[in-house]
Amino acid sequence: MHKSLPTIAVLGASGLIGESAARQLSREGFPVVPIARRFSAAQRAGFGSAAIERPFVSLGADGLGRIFSENKIDIVLNCVGVLQDGHRGSTEAVHHVFVDRLVTLLESRSEPVLLIHLSIPGSDDDDRTSFSRTKRGAERVITAGSGPFVILRPGFVVAPAAYGGSALIRALALLPLELSKREAGRPFAATDVTDLTRTVAFVARRWSGGERGWNAVWDVMAHQPSTVGDVIDAFRHCLGGPSRRMLLPSWLMGLGARAGDLVAHLGWCPPIRTTALQEMRRGVAGDPGPWSAATGIEPASLDSILRRLPSTVQERWFGRLFLCKPLILASLAIFWVSSGLIALTVAFNAATAILLSHGFPPAAARVATVVSSLVDIAIGVAIAFRSTCHTGLLAGIGVSLFYMVGAAVVVPEMWIEPLGALVKTGPAIVLMIVALAMLEDR
Repeated sequence: MHKSLPTIAVLGASGLIGESAARQLSREGFPVVPIARRFSAAQRAGFGSAAIERPFVSLGADGLGRIFSENKIDIVLNCVGVLQDGHRGSTEAVHHVFVDRLVTLLESRSEPVLLIHLSIPGSDDDDRTSFSRTKRGAERVITAGSGPFVILRPGFVVAPAAYGGSALIRALALLPLELSKREAGRPFAATDVTDLTRTVAFVARRWSGGERGWNAVWDVMAHQPSTVGDVIDAFRHCLGGPSRRMLLPSWLMGLGARAGDLVAHLGWCPPIRTTALQEMRRGVAGDPGPWSAATGIEPASLDSILRRLPSTVQERWFGRLFLCKPLILASLAIFWVSSGLIALTVAFNAATAILLSHGFPPAAARVATVVSSLVDIAIGVAIAFRSTCHTGLLAGIGVSLFYMVGAAVVVPEMWIEPLGALVKTGPAIVLMIVALAMLEDR
């Protein structure tokens, strides 16, 4: 007898795939429990009271099992992943250790729970990074277990939202750049995020109908082969981007990836890092035939995926501004730190002389110069780190306004000095407001 639709826990429901899957499955009538370490304000509003914010990757079996029991979970959709070791966890801990704990937990439950796990296409012979090796290790843990499972291996996932690599592709499509043959020619099979959700829904309905012997590993991607260059060109056509006029050499891509690795130590999640570049150069390819035959789903082609995506002014704004964001934040951090260091060192006497000429006692002038310099440096450092960037930008705006008002009272002639030091503070404030507006990643 056909029972009611199963309850699906989506692990990593704040991510590109997890959020899209949770929303679409809910629209199709499935009871969904979105679980993530942290949701954005918009995600909390969208998911409502069903959303659970927990550091579930680090939870013990008891804590995770309690969440599943309290919410009567029938199916677990694991969308969790990290590209490279960093502040969000190591690839070994997130992909391998956590999956091992999850499999053990599900096998210990009295009622069977189906695990649907997102992995990557390819084979052991192709795995060169910690990301791919730990992803493959998680697959081995799942297939060696005794519980039911379905492993989905998507290609380059295209969704209405943009994050990480999908955001970078949009940005490249709106620049007059052409990748070198080394990058542009690599296979890069596309996957419609909707096809992933349709697959989960197909399996879930079979599960609710009593089918328990799941043991499947499927490549989920378009039949038509495509390359990295094809994908960028398709987005360029969809978004009305400029024609390719300049070559982006491989060495510059490598330099950008190493810069991304450095920035990641500050808590940021740059879209290009050495792992991302290595994985792109390896290529994304697979055989969607067994998946399509088993589910009856005809995968969407890249062109059909993009025809359903919005091609509006906000999409073009996002693509053009995406690579401006790190430039803006880096320039602001350097501006504040440099300003403080200059006043504290080579320009210290000149800075104190301005205050002395307006009646400040020598000791007070030196203290004021040191304190203001240290404040500037602190603001620059705060902007550089992801966790304190918002506070740093607000502080920068406040301090800039204080400097402008204070100068108008103490040294009003600085407003008309030839280099316009105070006049230039206004555009700096505007740039910090722009940075605040662009700070969200999801």
